[in-house]
Amino acid sequence: MGLIVPRFQASAVARNRLRRRLKEAWRVHVQQVQPAWDLLIRARREAYNAKWPALRSEVLAWRDATC
Repeated sequence: MGLIVPRFQASAVARNRLRRRLKEAWRVHVQQVQPAWDLLIRARREAYNAKWPALRSEVLAWRDATC
């Protein structure tokens, strides 16, 4: 999995928090059911303000649409 988290005038703390949340959502909800694909996730500006349940639901929606 590749992960792109652009700066968007966010602090390093905010970028790392978003990166950790996206990695955890991928590890728990996608990794076991995903076929052997290369995956690239690019975070949008709105992701910095999203709460954990919203990020998780987006990842789950993507997983359900592709599997």
